[in-house]
Amino acid sequence: MKRLDANEAALIVDRMLTNLLGTVPSQGRAGSEARTAISDARANAYKLCIDDALGPPLDECFELARQAGAKPQQLEYVRQQIEGEAPVTAGGALVMDAGIRLCLAAQCRIIASMTFVSRQDVTAIKQQLQQPFQAAEEIAADDMDQMTFQMLVALHGAVTQHLAATARPLPRVVNFRFYEPLPSLVMAYKLYADASRSDELRAENKVVHPAFCQPSGQALSA
Repeated sequence: MKRLDANEAALIVDRMLTNLLGTVPSQGRAGSEARTAISDARANAYKLCIDDALGPPLDECFELARQAGAKPQQLEYVRQQIEGEAPVTAGGALVMDAGIRLCLAAQCRIIASMTFVSRQDVTAIKQQLQQPFQAAEEIAADDMDQMTFQMLVALHGAVTQHLAATARPLPRVVNFRFYEPLPSLVMAYKLYADASRSDELRAENKVVHPAFCQPSGQALSA
């Protein structure tokens, strides 16, 4: 990479990894390893760009952040910040696009291991991924980068298929209404014929006191 490109690219890498660092828990061995890798990549960003050797360390940073417990919502924020960059050099644009793709790949790996409780949760994730993937695919197509385009399309298709299969057996979230406030145990029994699911109702509806639940709220259909 040329010096002018590397100067801009290194600054983008620094901002990108600063945001990525915010997704890493402050405790635990996995978090420590992720922070170390991110700090090393930030410190050597310019040299890595000049030597065209940024790819593997950047990929490692995102993978270690994922292993440390980064959440899809946090990586979505990182992706949005990267997307807000306005590079003027080819090197800067290359790094920006790479960061967006790494965010999407990490998000998909996390989603593949997530447990969902309702179809609405699955639909929300699917809709959240739609625009970012379409934008990334369009950029790859405009750059005539056939391999990257095909990989993005394949990843988008795989995560969509996984989410569709995951949603199929899940219950829907439905609204309910009683005539008066009731204890959560009574509500759970009336709704599910199972009073032990009262904690589920409390969490879903953010109940302040379990003896006085609001008469209307949301519950799973099964």
